[in-house]
Amino acid sequence: MDSGNRYMTNKKELSERDICTKFITPALEDAGWDIQKQVREEVSFTDGRIYVKGNLTSRGKRKRADYILYYKANIPIAIIEAKDNKQSVRAGIQQGINYATILDIPTVFSSNGDAFHEHDRTCSSGQIEREIPLDAFPSPDELWQRYKKYKGIETDSAAQLASQDYFFDGSGRNPRYYQQIAINRTVEAIARGQQRILLTMATGTGKTYTAFQIIHRLWKAGAKKRILFLADRNALIDQTRRGDFRHFKDKMTVIKHKQIDKSYEIYLALYQGLTNYDEDKDAYREFSQDFFDLIVIDECHRGSAAEDSAWREILDYFGSATHIGLTATPKETETVSSTEYFGDPIYTYSLKQGIQDGFLAPYKVVRVGLNVDLEGWRPEMGKTDKSGQLVDDRVYNRKDYDKNLVIDERTQTVANRISEFLNKTNRFDKTIVFCVDIDHAQRMRTALANANSDLMAQNAKYVMQITGDNDEGKRELDNFINPEERYPVIATTSKLMTTGVDAQTCKLIVLDSNIGSMTEFKQIIGRGTRINEEYGKSFFTILDFRNVTDLFADPDFDGDPVRVKELGQDDEFDSIEDELQDDTTLTDEDGDEVTFDAPEAYDDPSEPHLIDGGDIIAEPREKYYVNGVDVSVLNERIQYMDGDGKLITGSLKDYTRQKVREHYQSLDDFLNKWNSADKKQAIIEELAEQGIVIENLKEAIGKEMDLFDMICHTAFDQPPLTRAERSKQVKKRNVFTQYGDQARKVLDALLDKYADEGIENIEDIKILKVNPFDHFGTPTEIVKLFGGKAGYIQALNELELALYTAA
Repeated sequence: MDSGNRYMTNKKELSERDICTKFITPALEDAGWDIQKQVREEVSFTDGRIYVKGNLTSRGKRKRADYILYYKANIPIAIIEAKDNKQSVRAGIQQGINYATILDIPTVFSSNGDAFHEHDRTCSSGQIEREIPLDAFPSPDELWQRYKKYKGIETDSAAQLASQDYFFDGSGRNPRYYQQIAINRTVEAIARGQQRILLTMATGTGKTYTAFQIIHRLWKAGAKKRILFLADRNALIDQTRRGDFRHFKDKMTVIKHKQIDKSYEIYLALYQGLTNYDEDKDAYREFSQDFFDLIVIDECHRGSAAEDSAWREILDYFGSATHIGLTATPKETETVSSTEYFGDPIYTYSLKQGIQDGFLAPYKVVRVGLNVDLEGWRPEMGKTDKSGQLVDDRVYNRKDYDKNLVIDERTQTVANRISEFLNKTNRFDKTIVFCVDIDHAQRMRTALANANSDLMAQNAKYVMQITGDNDEGKRELDNFINPEERYPVIATTSKLMTTGVDAQTCKLIVLDSNIGSMTEFKQIIGRGTRINEEYGKSFFTILDFRNVTDLFADPDFDGDPVRVKELGQDDEFDSIEDELQDDTTLTDEDGDEVTFDAPEAYDDPSEPHLIDGGDIIAEPREKYYVNGVDVSVLNERIQYMDGDGKLITGSLKDYTRQKVREHYQSLDDFLNKWNSADKKQAIIEELAEQGIVIENLKEAIGKEMDLFDMICHTAFDQPPLTRAERSKQVKKRNVFTQYGDQARKVLDALLDKYADEGIENIEDIKILKVNPFDHFGTPTEIVKLFGGKAGYIQALNELELALYTAA
C-alpha cells in the first residue's frame, strides 16, 4: 500500500485541527486565497459572557469560528466550520449558519476533509445548499460577487466604496464584530445612495470609534470630502477630538465661539455653538447649504429627532448632505421619533447582546423598600416643618420626597444603606448617587460624609457633590472617571453625570431619583456598563430606592427598540405637561445643559427657571423640610440576570427549578449526570450557561448546603443535607479501610475541606499544596500514598461516590 492510500486509511484518526491543516487550508490555497491576508483561523469574535458569583466573576465560552474568509481586512465574506472525519461533511453547517447570521456573512461551508457542504444565502448556483469537492472551492472573486449581490451593491463605483480600506494606526487595534457590521452596513448603504441612516448601539460599545472608521473610509475614498460631527456637550466633543478623531490631524478643527474657518475638511461642533436661536445670526448659515457632504449626529436622540429642535434646523439647512444618527437610546414616543427622521436603524446592538457577548458588564439589582416609600407618610394634625410652616395634610410618597417634601431621616437612611453596602463589598468602589435635584445632592453628600466620617477625615474628597452649579465638584469629574485616581469615590449628582461621562470603574449606581424617561434611565445605567478588568471592574450593582428598575422589564431596554405610547385615562397629547414631563433639557453654547423645569413645579408657570448642567439652580416652589419621622428598611430584594439577559423578577429558587428541569427530565437523569461527571465543576459551568450562578443560589437557599443538595432540593424536592452532615456520615461508615494510615488521613482532610468549601475545591489537585495537606508532603509525595496519580484520582472518585450515597 503506498503512503497516500495508507494516509487516507487513517483519515478518521485525524483531529479536527489535522483536517484543517491537511485538507481545508490546502484547498483554499489552490482556490487562490491569500492565507496571510484573506484567511483567519480559530477566530474568537466574542469575549465570553461574564457570570457574577457573589462578588467574584468568571467568563463563559467565547464564540469561535474555525475559519473566516475576507475579501479585504474587516470585510468578511464566508465562514468555514471544520469537523473531524468521524462526522459527516455537513455536520458543522448549522453552527456555521448561526455564526454567519451574527456576523452578517452570506456564505457558509462545512467540511470534514472529504468535501465542502455549502450554504449560500444568495442562491448563486441555483440552490441554497449543495456539496462541492475539495478542489472546487470558490475563488475570492466568486465569493465577493456573492457578497455584493447579498448587499445590493450593483455598480463598480459602489463596490469600490464598499471595499475601501479601514484605518489602521499600527497598534493592532481592530473593530469588534458588531462595530465591523455597523461600519460596513453604513458605508454600503451610502454606496447604494441612502441619505438618512440610524445606528443604535448601547452605551459603552464604541460608537465614536465606529463613527471614526465610517468617516475615515468615506473621506479617504473621496465619497465625502467635508464632514461635520455634531454633539451637544463639550465632554463629548473633547473625548472625540482627543480620542480616535486625533488621526485626522491638521485636517480637523473644532468650531468654537461661532468662529468659522472654511479651510478644514473635518469639523467638530456643538450644535448650540452653531445656533443663536436667531435666524439672522446663526453661525451655520456662514456655510453654503451644500458645503458639507456628510453630517454625523452623536446621541441623536437628544435633539435631532424633534422637528422643532435646533439640531433639526441645522440638518434641514444642510439637507443635501448624508445624515448619520448615532444613539444608544432612540427617541421613540408618540410625539418624537428618531426613526421617523432617519428611518429604521440599519443595525442595532443592544445592551442585552453586549452583556451576552461579554463586551458589557452584567449587573445585579438591589431594590430597597423604605417604610415611608411603600406605605406613604401622612403628617400628624398640625405638623410643622423645620421652619415652622404648616405641612399640607395629605399622604406623601416617593414622587414627593426631595421634590416637595424632605424627610431628614429618609436621606440619612439611604446614605446609611449605601455605606453598609460598600462596607460589605469595597468602600473604595466608585459610586454615583443620582438625586432629585441639586438640593438633594447637597444633602446626600452631607449624609454620606457623616456615614463615612473615618474616610472623610483621611481625605475630604471621599464624597463629592458633582453638579452643574458646583465648580469644585465639576473640577473633580475627570479624577472621578480616571481609573488611576482613587478620589473622589462617591459622587452625588442630579443630571450632570447622566451622559458624556465614561466612568469605566463605576461599580455602584444608586437610584434615589424619580426617573420617568426610558431614555434618561438607559443613559444613567450606561454609566456602569463599561468593563475595565485591569482595575477589577467586570460587573456593577444598581441600588434602587425608587423602584426605577421596573423599566428593565421593557423590551426597549432588553432588545430591539420599539415605539411605545402610554397614556393615562385623562391624558392628552397636546397638554404642556405631556411635552414638559419632568424637565425639558437644552444645552448652551458651552455644552452645559440648560433645562426648563415643568411648569407645575413653579408658582408662575409662564416663567421657566434656568438649570445649569441639567441641575436646578433657580429657586423652585418651596419644599417642606421635616424631621422626627421613623424611617426604616421594610424590605430588600436582590435580582439577578438570567441566561437571556433579563432580570429574574420571581424567586431565584423557582427560576433554578425551572431551568434544571428543562435540562434534566427527572431526578434519575440528574443523578446519572452527576455521578458520571469526571469533575463536578463541569456541571457548575453548564448550569452557569443557563444563568444559574451557584454563589447566588447559596445566598438564597443555604451557604452550608452542597451544590448537589441545592439542586436536588430545589428542583426535585429532596430533603437536603449540609456538607458537614455528608462528611460526617462518610467518616462514620469507615469506607477507606483499603488505604494505608497516611492515605486515610489525607482522605479525612479532603472530607473536612469539602465540609468547609464544597466539592468543586477538592477536585483540583492543586489543593494538595495548601494547609493541612502540606503537612503530609508535596503533592507528588501525597499521590504516591495512593500508588500514583491514577490511584489518587480513583480514591477521590470513591470519596465522592461515598459522599453522594450518604443517606
